[in-house]
Amino acid sequence: MSTDLATLRKLAHLSRLEFDATKEQQMLGDLNKILDWVAQLSQLDTTDVEPLVHLSHEINVLRPDEAHNSVSHQEGLRNAPRKDSDYFRVPKVLE
Repeated sequence: MSTDLATLRKLAHLSRLEFDATKEQQMLGDLNKILDWVAQLSQLDTTDVEPLVHLSHEINVLRPDEAHNSVSHQEGLRNAPRKDSDYFRVPKVLE
């Protein structure tokens, strides 16, 4: 399988890429090599190969999600620029 210069230019336009003449020829050669490699892969017999679902057999080990306060109420208000007893004071947003 191979492609021509017109197809490469159309792909470049769709990808918003610009190539000068030398880079265009180089890219055409690289694209044809990739397409030839994919054609070789499609000829392989994969009848006894199971589909790959995960890349590894590892399983994520996650910690249990337990809610807890890491900062006390007083510590949270300590660095507030404006506060009113137990609350943060913020500028008025609505009239």
